[in-house]
Amino acid sequence: MGYPGKNHKAYQTPKRPFEKTRIEEETRLVIEYGLRNKREVWKAQSILRKYRKGARDLLALMSSGTDKALVEAKRSELITSLQRAGLLGPDADIEDILSLKVQAQLERRLQTLVYRKGLARSPKQARQIITHGHVAIGGRRVNIPGYRVNRTEETQIAYYGKSPFTADTHAERSRITKAAGVK
Repeated sequence: MGYPGKNHKAYQTPKRPFEKTRIEEETRLVIEYGLRNKREVWKAQSILRKYRKGARDLLALMSSGTDKALVEAKRSELITSLQRAGLLGPDADIEDILSLKVQAQLERRLQTLVYRKGLARSPKQARQIITHGHVAIGGRRVNIPGYRVNRTEETQIAYYGKSPFTADTHAERSRITKAAGVK
């Protein structure tokens, strides 16, 4: 069975390791989102794979004639959890779950949201700022760039209270605001 406290692999490697189009697409995502390696893309794909499998299972339950109340409860549970996570909009359906892309999952990472909010000049710098402990969510320091931010937490992203970045006179802070103004 194995030791339960030991971490296990949270992703699947591609079945065809040398497929040119897949490699180019993954490389583009790694550069665009400032990821450390392709393993982070594979983790995002695995999470989406899990949600899609749940949606397909729901469709199978619907077609098999199972109790409608049970199916509706599972459907609303799946959709509301994805809406809380920020992956789906308010009027989503099962087809929307099946059409989710990896980019939607990568957009919910703390690293990407810090960059999009203008707290960093680039996705790579956002990753560095997070790992060095300069970012907090709701006043609590978070140093994991791959942290999945819920919709409720999205507005609470800011610099950590004791971080030097909180001062407006910080040299890097002025560069960040200039870079945000140029865009």
